[in-house]
Amino acid sequence: MLAYLLLVLNVSLVILNSAVCSIAICIVAVFKFVLPSAVLKSKGTQLANKIMWLWATVNAAILNISNPVEWDIQGGEELKKDGWYLMISNHLSWTDIVVLCCVFKDRIPMPKFFLKQQLLYVPFIGMACWALDMPFMRRYSREYLIRHPEKRGQDLATTRRSCAKFKHAPTTVVNYVEGTRFTEEKKRSSKANYQYLLQPKTGGIAYTLAAMGDQFENIIDVTLAYPGNTDMPFKDMLMGRMTKIVVRTQVLPVDDQVQGDYFNDKPYKRQFQQWLGDIWQQKDERLKRIYQAK
Repeated sequence: MLAYLLLVLNVSLVILNSAVCSIAICIVAVFKFVLPSAVLKSKGTQLANKIMWLWATVNAAILNISNPVEWDIQGGEELKKDGWYLMISNHLSWTDIVVLCCVFKDRIPMPKFFLKQQLLYVPFIGMACWALDMPFMRRYSREYLIRHPEKRGQDLATTRRSCAKFKHAPTTVVNYVEGTRFTEEKKRSSKANYQYLLQPKTGGIAYTLAAMGDQFENIIDVTLAYPGNTDMPFKDMLMGRMTKIVVRTQVLPVDDQVQGDYFNDKPYKRQFQQWLGDIWQQKDERLKRIYQAK
């Protein structure tokens, strides 16, 4: 009974926190839209980022007060608040967004998540994400491009325009390279050679690096695990049942292995796929050690 009472209370608090912060960011968005210069618009983005920081801080308090959670965080000590980073992570649950914001909100610039173009038109959420300069992506499928060859290259151009605004302010861009949340069913259907991960998709991270690879100081590789709550971590967190959150961070260089023409240079494309595959294999072995030690 207590767990379900906590579920109702925490859902209410999270919705209230999200609603208040979204409305506040939307108000900033209105002023940002009419501001005459890029410098003033940047000030608006900074204010929106502070509201997002507040949102993350309140969520962290809700999580810690209602859960007997043990935080096991290692790595990333050299990160700084005024850097430019590309963050890649495995993806298990909606909990991941809360955890990433909680862990890194005071260590690096507030994370920006790539969003589907359709979310731009969702009331309040779309405007809030626009005010936060979240990059919206419009990806075309291979089949669509065969039917509409004139659209080829436009998705990369859209990504470049979305990322152009990050040139003047320290930024962290988050990319879930698996493309979807991990489940056992998805693992079986993907036929990936991993025990705890799905096959990484190189296209999304390649688009990000092609758009602003020369701006990133480092790539932050994050491994997330919930050893005692593997089935439904988000529901468990809301019900006060989250027991342990493990975060492992390694900081990677932006070197020749990740800089090149992924879309036209086939040898580089194979090299890039091998690079990401090696990282994912190491991540899978890291997760194996975490789960075996629980």
